[in-house]
Amino acid sequence: MSNQNDNQQKLMDAIYWHGIPTLFRCPHDADPGNADIGLIGVPHSTGNGTTQRDQHLGPRAVRNVSAIGRRVHNEFRIDPWERCRVNDLGDVPMTHGNNNEKTIEIITEYYKTIADAHCRPVSIGGDHSITGGILQGIAGSHSKLTNGEKACLLHLDAHTDAFHNVEHFMGAVKSAAHWASYLVKGGHVDPEHSIQLGIRGNVRTLDWLDTSYDLGYTVITKPEYDEMGADKVIETIDQVIGDRPLYITFDLDCLDPTVAPGVSNIEAGIEGFGIDQVRIILQSVRGKNIIGGDVVCLMPTVDTPNQITSYRAMAVMFEMISLIADRHQG
Repeated sequence: MSNQNDNQQKLMDAIYWHGIPTLFRCPHDADPGNADIGLIGVPHSTGNGTTQRDQHLGPRAVRNVSAIGRRVHNEFRIDPWERCRVNDLGDVPMTHGNNNEKTIEIITEYYKTIADAHCRPVSIGGDHSITGGILQGIAGSHSKLTNGEKACLLHLDAHTDAFHNVEHFMGAVKSAAHWASYLVKGGHVDPEHSIQLGIRGNVRTLDWLDTSYDLGYTVITKPEYDEMGADKVIETIDQVIGDRPLYITFDLDCLDPTVAPGVSNIEAGIEGFGIDQVRIILQSVRGKNIIGGDVVCLMPTVDTPNQITSYRAMAVMFEMISLIADRHQG
């Protein structure tokens, strides 16, 4: 009878419209010391500097649908929810949400407490500026998650976000367009062992990608991915990253607009990734020392009626959670 009741509870936990909408129906506990994996909302959108600022609504949208993603992982043959303590820590407090620079400082201080507790964060944004604040908090000389090392990046995106050739983006200095540059210069990210993958679209100037190359990133554009093939790209990822502390940042605009229409800064002129392509890429880093990850640039207000982009964000978060749980059993 007990087993039957457990199965019924699992069914109820996976009904998205039932109960309190925490991320993946996990317990809400703001103390990172009580979690091996902390799920965090970062409802910030002034780092984008455009009129497309509804990205702050992303965490709520994913909370509303993510219970249906509370599953076991078929390929890994694990139940991440039983393997680790996974809690919804809540949202980073946005007391200065209209002030991008102050908010990045707040995000950084928040995530320092996460790293100090040896909790590995999986976050949902928010625009891509949040990655700068997160990694300032959890990577580099002070970090207990990296043992004082810089983080390596697996960065899936349509854009490099390393545009230090522009002083600010419409007033935002530590913006969604700058984080991949200033994190290198600040000693938080190791570009020589990081990959920027899926970059596509016509750039604003012919030297627009040079900033990433100059910083030392390995850049694989979407056309280069198509030419190389998945196996060669996965081999390159493994060679570049090794077993160094790895952070995964996933901009939903790396997906094709037909797959994920509800994103900011959409790139529609060149075909983006399909969901199975990115799932295979993510699963290729199984076994690596993943310190955390984020999913960014969800715009629920321009999503389809069935909220498909929110579901895509949920699916990518699930892969990140499972990757961490697979190596770091609580």
